[in-house]
Amino acid sequence: MQMYNGMTNRQRAQVLVEALPYIQKYNGKIVVVKYGGNAMINEELKHDVMRDMVLMSLIGVKMVLVHGGGPEISSMLKRVGKETEFIDGLRVTDEETSEIVQMVLAGKINKSLVAKLDNLGGRAMGICGMDGGLIKAQMIDPKLGYVGKINSVNPQPILDLLEKGYIPVVSSIAAGIDQTMNYNINADFAAEKLAIALHAKKFILLTDVKGLMRDFSDEDSLIREVKVSQVPGLMKEGVISGGMIPKVQCCVEAIRQGVHTVNIQDGRIPHSILIEILSNEGIGTVFY
Repeated sequence: MQMYNGMTNRQRAQVLVEALPYIQKYNGKIVVVKYGGNAMINEELKHDVMRDMVLMSLIGVKMVLVHGGGPEISSMLKRVGKETEFIDGLRVTDEETSEIVQMVLAGKINKSLVAKLDNLGGRAMGICGMDGGLIKAQMIDPKLGYVGKINSVNPQPILDLLEKGYIPVVSSIAAGIDQTMNYNINADFAAEKLAIALHAKKFILLTDVKGLMRDFSDEDSLIREVKVSQVPGLMKEGVISGGMIPKVQCCVEAIRQGVHTVNIQDGRIPHSILIEILSNEGIGTVFY
């Protein structure tokens, strides 16, 4: 009996057959993936995420990758001798910092992801919020400097790329509505607004946790499904707290604005995108 990676040919065929209804479900549909956390730093995990994106694209799913790059920005600022300051989890961004953020996000990170996708057989195109009027923003608070709140999203540049078979790779920098300055945007919020504007079938947030946990000290306390109507109660109980609050707010807003399902899932698990989309098992916490 022929074996491959511990599976017989019959078992491998069964896995592919079981994926068929999910391939049919998502074929031609848009899936937005917010890419961040350890999956951006660990090269093996990065490779797995890119392979998942390419595979999904090749079977007809319209994949959109939105990325941040906080650690690399902090590293570059340190190299040039610039202090990093945060207020309420947002990076204080003066004009010099804004230029560095743009260089790291739209330059270094974005183009390296595009190259990786292309090398794996995909067709990727890098784009940032300033391109084609994709994302426009206004200043949140003068104390934060050039940190923006999204004012509008024009999905047409992304739709054009998807129509031509590309995987758009989007960095979270926006043009100012006054057209005089660009703004650093929280990548979770950028991905959420894009998912809404694109009428995405699914929106996935890759994180460094298993999902929404009832008790973070208990690995078995993962909450697998959450209705948006349950969120206020979970916040009141303290189940949703700290850095999970803005992520859950993104999920709730996306669902309310028409995205079919939203997932918070562990990007540290190899091929977590494939597991979530193409299997009955699923992964992480699904909001609906």
